[in-house]
Amino acid sequence: MSEPFSSVNLFQTAQNQLDQAAAIIGLDPAAHELLRWPLRELRVTMPIRMDNGSTQIFHGFRVQHNDARGPNKGGIRFHPDETIDTVRALAAWMTWKTALLDIPLGGGKGGIICNPKTLSIGELERLSRAYIRHTASFLGPEKDIPAPDVYTTPQIMAWMLDEYSLMQGHNEFRAITGKPLALGGSAGRGDATARGGIYCVREAAETLGLNLSGARAAIQGYGNAGSNAHKLAAELLGMKIIAVSDSRGCIYNPAGFTWADLKVYKQQTGSVAGFPGSAAISNNELLELDVEVLFPSALESVITAQNAPDIRAKIIAELANGPTTQEADTILYNKGITIIPDFLCNAGGVTVSYFEMVQNASGYYWEEEEVHQRLEKKMTTAFREVQKAAQTHKVHNRMAAYIVAIQRVTEAMKLRGWC
Repeated sequence: MSEPFSSVNLFQTAQNQLDQAAAIIGLDPAAHELLRWPLRELRVTMPIRMDNGSTQIFHGFRVQHNDARGPNKGGIRFHPDETIDTVRALAAWMTWKTALLDIPLGGGKGGIICNPKTLSIGELERLSRAYIRHTASFLGPEKDIPAPDVYTTPQIMAWMLDEYSLMQGHNEFRAITGKPLALGGSAGRGDATARGGIYCVREAAETLGLNLSGARAAIQGYGNAGSNAHKLAAELLGMKIIAVSDSRGCIYNPAGFTWADLKVYKQQTGSVAGFPGSAAISNNELLELDVEVLFPSALESVITAQNAPDIRAKIIAELANGPTTQEADTILYNKGITIIPDFLCNAGGVTVSYFEMVQNASGYYWEEEEVHQRLEKKMTTAFREVQKAAQTHKVHNRMAAYIVAIQRVTEAMKLRGWC
């Protein structure tokens, strides 16, 4: 089973969602038009010497959507199906994410069209360093700060940090986040995306009067976010994870899976598929299971108008970016399913990345418990603001999140005299 990748133009989706929110709040036309487009885009072409002596050409992007509230911030994705429109959409969503969490940053995103699973460690390092060399004039702690995303890791961030620092002639730990702890990373960054989502699930369940102790969950996608969601849903909420999937298959067991056992098995085999005592199911079957919480934690547009009518989860916690299409949003809302939208649910990552920047700037590093406490406060505050906006405007949570974020970015643009 291949990992899903969006066939939908995500940038058009992002623009349409903005348009809907703008109509609801009567957004100034100039502000609306400015927010529909990235402020800057960079495309790069990188020749890379491969291990066999040949040269392969790779293409990459960096998009800066809006920096009215502060320097741009956003991950770098390595994926064979990466597109400029996907990167544009993700940069826009990062603008909304940082605004929603009230972090003084803007929205950026980057990507390289490549299949990292086929590259050696040496080839990955050369590609990572080349990306920084080609984009360095766009980057920096006062301009745009990259971070890990799909198929990029703390090690890749370390190579990128080293290349950027070599170009500057001094260490510049603030220029990259998601770094290893030994190079100025933050405690608590590894599971931050999942942890922030778990805090939101807890808040949503409380709003619904739903007891999560012993409740069932399914996790679609078992990378960093999905696997940590499994661990934390069990540890912090007492949930039972009955189905998980990765790029090679989906497994199901009504008795539930233990995170530690699955972790060992995946380390040994490279996949959760074939885990002893599990039944193989399809990706759609996983999404349509009768569970209290569904965690879409892979890539975009996996919940669509075709499968939304059959989804039975009470809460959908979007740890992935853009997993639900606009048509599916309406169907799920009308069914009474609570969606915790992506740029709220998965904002724990950028929030702790911001904490990492603060610690790098001060030279003083927090204990993990302090990081968790600060993250919890940020996530719960944002969740409650979205709930309040949803009730005030009588809209679903995604539109409410847009409304809160757009109003904050627009205020900054107007104060600057942009519109």
